[in-house]
Amino acid sequence: MKDELFYELQKSIKEGGKILKSKKKPSREFNFDNPDPKSIREQLGLSQNKFAKLLGISLSTLQNWEQGRRKPDGPAKVLLNIAANYPEAIFNTVFR
Repeated sequence: MKDELFYELQKSIKEGGKILKSKKKPSREFNFDNPDPKSIREQLGLSQNKFAKLLGISLSTLQNWEQGRRKPDGPAKVLLNIAANYPEAIFNTVFR
């Protein structure tokens, strides 16, 4: 069993290397919608200051997102999508 897992891992690593070198396309991709921070904040009924604190970001970062000077990416994008779709998860995590 251990050998089987080792060879599976080895195969995955080689496949990952080919993908990184653009020699192979990934078998799947995960894309998240671009969230609208202002509408999410308003939906939750929070001020900019409270929403920024809830997400653990600076007020200026939130203002830049809301005014379109910057766009959230990576983990922030995922967190905003969670806040939009499952606000209780954010509140339960932060305020427990």
